[in-house]
Parts: sequence; C-alpha cells; structure tokens
Amino acid sequence: MKITVEFEECLKDSPRFRATIEEVEGDVCELESKLDKLVKLCIGMIDAGKAYNAANRQFVSGIRELAQQSTKDEVIESSLTKFAESLQEMINYHTILFDQAQRSIKIQLQTFIKDDLRKFKEAKKQFDKVSEEKEAALIKNAQAPRNKQHEVEEATNILTATRKCFRHIVLDYVLQINVLQSKRRSEILKSMLSFMYAHLTFFHQGYDLFSELQPLMKQLGGQLDLLVVDAAKEKRDMEQKHSTIQQKAAIQDFSNDDTKLEYNVDADNGIAMEGYLFKRASNAFKTWNRRWFSIQNNQLVYQKKFKDNPTVVVEDLRLCTVKHCEDVERRFCFEVVSPTKSCMMQADSEKLRQAWIKAVQNSIATAFRDKGDEGEKLDRKSSTSTGSLDSSGEPKERPLKGESALQKVLVIPGNTCCCDCGQPDPRWASINLGITLCIQCSGIHRSLGVHFSKVRSLTLDSWEPELLKLMCELGNGAINQIYEARREELAARKPQPGDPRHEVEAYIKAKYVDRRFVRLPSDEELRNKVVSLSKQEKRLSNSSEHLPPRPPPPTPKLRAGQAAVARGSEARRDSLFCADELHSLFSYFDNSAKLRSIKSADSGIQNSADGSREMLANTPSNNSLTDADAAEPPAMAMPATLPPPSPCKEMVFYEPKEYSSGLQLYWAACARSLPDMSEALAHGAEVNWVNTEDDKRTPLIMAVHGGSLVTCEFLLQNAGNVNQQDAQGRAPLHHATLLGHTGQVCLFLKRGANQNAADIDEKTPLTIAVEAANADIVTLLRLAKMNEEMREAEGPYSQSGDATYQDIFQDFTHMASNDPDKLNRYQQYDPQNPDTAEAPSTSTQRPCAKPRRDLRRSGNTTSTPRQPRSALEPVRAATAGLLSRVVNREQQSSLCLSLNCCPVLVFLMVQC
Repeated sequence: MKITVEFEECLKDSPRFRATIEEVEGDVCELESKLDKLVKLCIGMIDAGKAYNAANRQFVSGIRELAQQSTKDEVIESSLTKFAESLQEMINYHTILFDQAQRSIKIQLQTFIKDDLRKFKEAKKQFDKVSEEKEAALIKNAQAPRNKQHEVEEATNILTATRKCFRHIVLDYVLQINVLQSKRRSEILKSMLSFMYAHLTFFHQGYDLFSELQPLMKQLGGQLDLLVVDAAKEKRDMEQKHSTIQQKAAIQDFSNDDTKLEYNVDADNGIAMEGYLFKRASNAFKTWNRRWFSIQNNQLVYQKKFKDNPTVVVEDLRLCTVKHCEDVERRFCFEVVSPTKSCMMQADSEKLRQAWIKAVQNSIATAFRDKGDEGEKLDRKSSTSTGSLDSSGEPKERPLKGESALQKVLVIPGNTCCCDCGQPDPRWASINLGITLCIQCSGIHRSLGVHFSKVRSLTLDSWEPELLKLMCELGNGAINQIYEARREELAARKPQPGDPRHEVEAYIKAKYVDRRFVRLPSDEELRNKVVSLSKQEKRLSNSSEHLPPRPPPPTPKLRAGQAAVARGSEARRDSLFCADELHSLFSYFDNSAKLRSIKSADSGIQNSADGSREMLANTPSNNSLTDADAAEPPAMAMPATLPPPSPCKEMVFYEPKEYSSGLQLYWAACARSLPDMSEALAHGAEVNWVNTEDDKRTPLIMAVHGGSLVTCEFLLQNAGNVNQQDAQGRAPLHHATLLGHTGQVCLFLKRGANQNAADIDEKTPLTIAVEAANADIVTLLRLAKMNEEMREAEGPYSQSGDATYQDIFQDFTHMASNDPDKLNRYQQYDPQNPDTAEAPSTSTQRPCAKPRRDLRRSGNTTSTPRQPRSALEPVRAATAGLLSRVVNREQQSSLCLSLNCCPVLVFLMVQC
C-alpha cells in the first residue's frame, strides 16, 4: 500500500505536505460522520428487529394454539407444529442476527470511532498547536534586531525548542494518519463481513437465496484475510521507518532548520532549489510574509499554498542580479533586482542566505550558458538593474535606444571588441566601468553583483545622454590600461573568443574583484598625480568665464543709478518669472519627449551661476570641456560699492599630510578627469572618501565644484552617497544649488537627495535657491517637495506621484542635458552696446526678472512672441487634473499659495 503521507515531506513542512494533511483531515472528518450515521441506523434496525421478533413470537404462539386445536388432524398438527418450530427457529435466527449486528456493527464501529478517531483528533490538536507555536517562533526570530543580542539569543532558543517539539509531534501525527488510513479499511470490512456471515447463518435454510451470495462472501472473506495480513506487515514497516527517522532527527542540530538545500539544475521536476523565505511586500507598509520560493525553468517563483498558482518574481533570471542587503534592520536579507522591480527576501540563517544567493547566481550563469546568443533576442523593455515603471506599471520612455547608443559607444577606441575576451561586435556594456562586453562576459559581470559591475544592453535598452557621455569618456582602451597594467608582467593569459566559460570567469574575477593586474603607484608617482590634477583643476577654473555671485539686497543708502536695481530685486521677490520666462518654460514643456522616469539615470548641467558651462562631446576626452568654453562673452563687472560674498569656498590646493588614492579621486573629480577617477577606484579609493583637511568634503562635492555632470554620474554609478555632508553640513545638493548648477540639482533629486536637510546655518537647498533668486532650481525643488506632499496626502497607497510634476521635472533634466543653452538665464553686459541690457549692477540681474512694465517701456528689449494658446493645452489639462483631486476651493487656494516660488504652476492653475 502506498503511504498516504511521506515522513520526509513532513520534515520539510512544505505546502505539498500541508495540502496532503488538509486532504486527509477532511477525509477523516467525512468518514467519522458516515460511521456515526451507520451506527445510528444499525441501532434503529436492531430495535425494529426486536419489535419484529416480539410480533413474530405472538404469531408463532397463535400457530401453536391452532396446532393444539387441530390434534385430531395429525397432518395439520404436525405441519403447524413443524411450521411453528421452524418459525421459532427463524425467530431465534433473527435474535442471533440482531445480536451479531450489534456486536459487528454497533460495538465494533463505535470502538473504532471512540478510540482511533479520538487519537487522531488529539494528535491533530497537538499538531495545530505546535504549528502555530513554530510559526510564531519563526516570526519572532526573524524580527529580532541584530543589535539586541539578548533578544536574538532568546528568540533562537525558543525557535530551537519549538522546532524540536514540532519534529517530534509531526512525525507522530503522520504515523497516526498512516495507521488510521490502513486500519479504517480492515475495521470497516471486518465488521461488515461479520454481519454478512450472520445473514449467511440466518438464511442457511434458504439455499436459493444465499447460494448466490456465498461465493462472493467467501471471496470477500479471502480478500479480507489478505488485507489484514498486509496491513499488519505495513504497520511493522512504518514503525521501523518511524524509529529510524526519529533517531536521525534526534542527532541533528536544531539551532537552525537548515533542511538540506542543494542547487540541482538537473532535478527531475525542474526545480533547482526550493524552500521558505520571508518576502517584503511592495505595499506602503512593507510587511514581511513567509512564502515557499523555488527556482524553476529559469524563473524565481513563490506560492503560499500548494494549490495556488506560483507567483513569478523574476521571469528571466538572466535579466536580474542578486546582492546582500546589510542596510536593513532584519538579518539574513538579500535582494533580487530585475529590470522592472526588486524583491527583498530574508532567509532563516546566514547559511541559507548564502545558499540562495549562490543558487540564483548559478542559475544566471546556467541560463547564459544554455541559451547563449539567444539572450540577445529576448523581447523585453530593459535589462538593467535600475529600471523604473510609471504608476500604471508600463515601462517609461528613455532618450536614446538601440543602434543610436551602439554607434556612439563603438566609435571609442577599443570598444569594437569585448573588453575582457576580445569578442568582436559587443552588444553589452558595464555602465559603472565604462566598457563594452560580449554576452558571455556580460553574464559573468552580472553574476559579480552591482557593487562590481552594472550591466546594460547596447541594443535592447534605452540610454540616457549622461550615460552615453560617461561611456565616451572612458572606453575599453582606457580601462584596460588600468586593470591590465601588469598582465603581461605577470604572464597572465587573456581569454580569447570561444574559451571555456570557467576560464573567462576566473580571469574576470581576478581582473575586477581581486584587481590582480592593477599597478599600484609609488608614493612619488601618487604625489605627482595629485599635484598635477590640482593644477589641472585650477587651469580649468581659470579658463572659464565667471559671473559674480548675487550680493545681499541693497541697503536704503543707494545712489540714484542703483534704484532701478533695487526695484528689480523688489519685483523679483514677487515673481521669479517674467512673461519671457513663462513663454520659455511653456515652449519646452510642450516640446518635451514626456520622459517620466524620475528615477532613471540622469540629466545634464545648466550654465552655472558663476558663468561656467559644460559642453559634453560624444568623443572621449580627459575632461568635459571644449573650446566652446573659451568663447564665452566676458562677465559683468562687480561694482565696488557692495563686496560680493562667495557662496562656495574657492578651491585651493594645500600640501596634504598624506597622499592616498582617495585624494587622487578627490582632485580628479574636481578636474573632471574620469580616467584618473577610474584609476583611483582601481587603486582602492573609497568613493565616499572624506577630506578631513578640506571641510570634510567628498569627491562628489568636488565634482559639483568642477562643474561636470558626467563626473557626478560616474560617482553615483559607483555607489557615491548623494546625502553625505561636509563640515558645513552641506550635501552635494546644497553645493549644486549654491553654484546654480540646475542639471546637477535634477540629478541629485532623482537619486534621492534629501532637500529638507539643513546646513549649520539652518539653510536648506530651497532657502539658498530662493535667496539667490534662481528660478529654475526653486522650481525644481518646489515641484519635488509638492510632489512628496501630494503623495503623503493621498495616503499610504499612493503611487509615484502625479504625472504632471514628473513631466515637468523630466523636461528640466532633458533640457539641461541636451540643450543647456535654453537654460541660460543670465544676460551678459556688453559695454560697447549698453542699450541692449541693464548696466552693471550689484547683482547678476536677468532681463526677464525686470517688472513687466519696464519690459513694455524699454524699446530695446525684445521679448519672444508668446506661443498660441492651443500649445499650452496639454500642460493646462494635466494641471487641471491636479486641482480636480483637491476637495474644495479653500484647499485649492492653499495649494496655490504653497507654490509662491513657482509662479509657472500658479499661473497654469489659475488659467485652468
């Protein structure tokens, strides 16, 4: 007989086991009800039989009396006497029949119900109780914070005891189930057979009736004998197996329920690995739920119950990566990142976490090895680990895609072949290293984890302009000069196309993880490199034309020539945008590509407040400046009446106490030299290195001062901290705001910069932007803050914010990256033609910041013609959707007042 519940399955406590247990319990419950009904019917039948016998006896007495009355008729007397005796014998047979029915049906089945089924119910209660205790112990153990050791030990001890008790009880419960399933058959058939034999004895005089049933009953009796013998044998086998498993379980380590988990890609059922994991939900509450996960058919799936259809977490493991998560409160967490989402999971122990991470990585490698070049034909939207979705779940548009990105990247020297194996015509890239890869090497890079390499397809994915410029600044040639500097010296063989995967994987790990071929500089070489970078930064700074920063508001004691400036500043407080600015914003709002990926990669940089601007070419260079910077018109002179306060500290090189790779990264970021930055990281520099001798500034802050968006992007791609503050309490967002770098502000806001952080002067980036009257940055910060407030007001189930704000925000970044001249709001003063603009004043007054009546009065000032009203309809319609979500007019007014530094939206809302 096949065992109903396997002992090995009960130790796993899998959904399959739970489903089987649930089915058995339902069957036993139904069996009990049927048996109870049968016993009650038997009692009724016996009572009715006794009544029949009493009536029949009276009938027989009547026959006997008739026979006595017929003494003269010997035939009748003898016949009636014989009939009476026969009927009396039949009554006796009936009595025997009913007694046998009571013994075989009533008593025997009642004993089975009261004894065996009662034991089953008691075992079920104990199983349910210990299951709940185990579940509670698992949850308590998972929730134990890593920094409270006594709670961790207490939770671990409770879990150990609970698991041991669970194993003991579940084995007994399974044994009870199997014994019951076997015994029920013998007991039911045995009782019924006894009852039928009673009928055979009762109807022995009626040969015609029972002759037909007798062979069947004998046959059934023979079968019953065999069943009894087989049941006894199986019971002995199960008891022996139960004893063996219990002995094995007794010597196991109960401190961790590490059921033997092994990665088996050749499993018969197609499941490479399976087991329980805690999964963090994607809702606003971020709850944790325990689910049964499995890796099967190159997919990661989970389910709650065995009958449920598995939920697919990752449709194709080739498109995902796995990494440890040490920045969460729970222990043993890891994250699987796919192109469209990420899934945070928690194992029960460190051993299980490592096993799952290794299993996912092996599955990724196996998928690439088995499918090979077919991976390039996948029908998908994105393969990066940083993809994003809009609120409806659809992939968002991106600036450049397919062959356009491929052509731009492959023109870089060395990029026409794979950086690691030399395979021609690569179709993949590592965006944080700046190299191109073949599909096999890209799979190996992806298995290294995103902290070493971030892989993206050159043909299947969309590319942001900043990432393309980053790729063009580096390339295979520059990176191999760094990471393979000592390869020939060490006589290490570089893989060739067609080499076995394990050889290529070993070489890539030695190259990027162990950095075995990197040449470390001597102290003198490092010193010369740092000094050279600091001088290069100074030359770059001197080559750019600088506009003076905005001075404080003028005092009442001004000359008559400065009164207009004061009136201009007064008007600027009322509105940061004039008619020309509104028209400019409307024009590029309507001409935008509707790129809604707020968390996609990046943006460009605006002409900064100091007048420097970055021209990013599509060919590699050591920095991001071109000759266009030298063609900038001269800046307006600062009048001597009001001294200009500098918003940011001037970059001055001081002889450091110690030269390090972190210092090289620090000055290379300021000098906008990506190859030198990549070299510093290869030498072991910390991307968030802090210069304690220079206000605790970081390389990312220096990249802001260098004015390069690509260097900021490079540092962020290599895990730069966007919220790390210097000694003045200023994060990179503060510095970008102080310098007026709109593109960098967009980049940092998209990367999760905290705009509510204040420096030691209690100034936030918004406060700084308002004081500097930088309308673009004020608009961006206000939009981002309003978007957060609206999401909070919508409750915990709100999505990524309103589409209007995302559109406008993305338009800023797209404009700053691809056409920064449109964001140049600073008009230069030409002394040869003083009528074209305002005279030099104490502030970098923009012509559009003048009051509207001055614009209309000035004959030399030309304003761009306003667009037709129909061109504004898309923006008005979207903004009307925002106001429709506000309940009443009072709240609408409050919402508009909260935008006092963003009059563009106020204007739009009023128009709507």
